[in-house]
Amino acid sequence: MIAYKNILYCTDFSEDAEIALYHAVDLAQRHGAKLHVLHCPHTTMRYSPTETDEGAPEGEVVDVTPELIEKLLADLKARYMGKLNGLQDVNWEVRAGTPFVEILRYVRENGVDLVVMGAVGASASEQTHYGSTVEQVSRRCPCHVMAIRNPERTYTL
Repeated sequence: MIAYKNILYCTDFSEDAEIALYHAVDLAQRHGAKLHVLHCPHTTMRYSPTETDEGAPEGEVVDVTPELIEKLLADLKARYMGKLNGLQDVNWEVRAGTPFVEILRYVRENGVDLVVMGAVGASASEQTHYGSTVEQVSRRCPCHVMAIRNPERTYTL
């Protein structure tokens, strides 16, 4: 049996990501693994919040500052803390940048052996099967990647 020790759950607050959370928590509990929760606003220097982010008013482009990262981190914890089913060993992080780059960097820095994320992210169209971030991570990641799809979503070829 494969024994995971560090499981990374990546979220963009999409519907698929919300579903993936329950898989990540379940796997962390079953394996006695540490759960890492990571949110990567898609930016390197500037940040334009969506309706799911609470760091600034929607549509307003703001500079990514340490204060904004702290606010987004607090929002991330508030959003997910009650959904962890009692899991205690959790690391929370927000990193600004290109999501797949930051995810891969986090994997290498933290010895992650499984990445769990939604198959389709917040910006993906209904016509695609996988989101671009999932595709980039799965192609380059040195560990297993689990892409969780919404069972209610219809995919077309």
